[in-house]
Amino acid sequence: METRGERNFVFPFEKLEVWQLAVDLADFVLDLLESVPPNKYVRVIGQAEAAVTSIAQNIAEGKGRQYKKEFIQFLYIAEGSLFELLTLIEVLNRRRLIGDDSVVRIREKAENLDRKLHGLIHSLKKGS
Repeated sequence: METRGERNFVFPFEKLEVWQLAVDLADFVLDLLESVPPNKYVRVIGQAEAAVTSIAQNIAEGKGRQYKKEFIQFLYIAEGSLFELLTLIEVLNRRRLIGDDSVVRIREKAENLDRKLHGLIHSLKKGS
């Protein structure tokens, strides 16, 4: 039986730093959202959960596409999900459901991920 840290096979998307960063961001945000009181802004929390998980999902799906242009499009969609997440985090912060320190950490992680996404997009466009 394989454990969480052991993998017999690594899929190509799992090797991408942007995917790893997106999963780390999702893990951090999902942990944070679990601390929001139940029945408080359920729809906004659900949207934040969807947005944060969508980032890594779109990177993975794009990596599985046949053409670079498709991959690039999915990377742009991942970036859109990142921006959606940041908007929702701002709303939750203004409602005092997420503290300023957590927002700073999320924004730092998001900024790093966004830079890496743009670097990958630029690299793919250059190689076309």
